[in-house]
Amino acid sequence: LGSDEVLRGEQAVVSTQSTGYQCQNCEHVETAFNNCIYVNKITHEIDELQTIVGDVITDPTLPRTQDHPCPRCSQCLAVFFQAQSSVADQGMRLYYVCCNQQCNHKWTE
Repeated sequence: LGSDEVLRGEQAVVSTQSTGYQCQNCEHVETAFNNCIYVNKITHEIDELQTIVGDVITDPTLPRTQDHPCPRCSQCLAVFFQAQSSVADQGMRLYYVCCNQQCNHKWTE
């Protein structure tokens, strides 16, 4: 290839088992060492509190506490449970849901 000729990232069949690059100006072909043509990595962080269903306040098997008032409506009764945090370095966390059906606020401490 001359200095002004460029290999383009277009897929060219080098053999039946490999992918390569082919010059658009001449017959030159190079074998690609990685068969990956394109990667699009999408990371999406979810809000753990949004995944909690508000109906947990009607679950009779969950413990309740009056020691942690709701930060939104100041109701004293809240359902709580422990779950693994999706953030690896945080471990187990306590989640609270306000038992006031008009509020239904979710928080963690």
